[in-house]
Amino acid sequence: MKQTARSSGGVQSLERAFDLLELMAAAGGEVALSRLAEESGLPTATIHRLVRTLVDDGYLLQQPSRRYALGPRLISLGTSASRTVEAWAGPHLQQLAEGSGETANLAMLDVDRVMYVAQAPSSRHTMRMFTEVGRRVAAHCTGVGKALLAQMPDNEVRQVLASAGMPALTEHTIVEVDVFLVELGRVREQGYAVDDGEQEAGVRCVAVALPGSATSAVSVSGPASRVTRRAVPGLVPLLRAAAEALAGRAGNVGASR
Repeated sequence: MKQTARSSGGVQSLERAFDLLELMAAAGGEVALSRLAEESGLPTATIHRLVRTLVDDGYLLQQPSRRYALGPRLISLGTSASRTVEAWAGPHLQQLAEGSGETANLAMLDVDRVMYVAQAPSSRHTMRMFTEVGRRVAAHCTGVGKALLAQMPDNEVRQVLASAGMPALTEHTIVEVDVFLVELGRVREQGYAVDDGEQEAGVRCVAVALPGSATSAVSVSGPASRVTRRAVPGLVPLLRAAAEALAGRAGNVGASR
């Protein structure tokens, strides 16, 4: 588990419990205690205490195999959080989806990855893509990730990439730090980012960061046959208008810890 910066006033046991839940979610929702110990770096006795408390409160379930799974109480929390975001972001994303004809997304930086927190599907086209609400993806190969990392100085970007890695998901994925930093320079200059089939082959995504935010970005994504390179400049004003409308609210939803 990656160690993240903590505020001096944080409660360590809460931070560790949340880290275990996030580790389990990243692993698919069910893991063995031995894997929690290996990946968290915490003493086994500490993990036992935290897991036991989470089981007693319904946030984890112990399976007959003695593996642990995410529990049902997390469902209501996630549903409530999703409704909160949808209430203020939904109308703006829907307008963006209607104007662009493609799926509109709101994403946030979560430590060294990007999480999609709201979405409005295209009303004109049906296409299932990787951009699903709640999904955490690598930042180096997504439009929203590039838009957000471009808000950071290069030394911080290097730290994020060193922590998360730069796996090649398609033949177009940028996997070299120096090349990626050149790409971010281009993003800063033009004011928007493009994922050109780098996360999912055949899919193009255009994104901009929300004004005044280093943790939130909005994007539109669709098949490269429709979201052509020639179409990108026409999408940027729509994205900027949506980002302006959403700015100031995203910071109330959450930020990377």
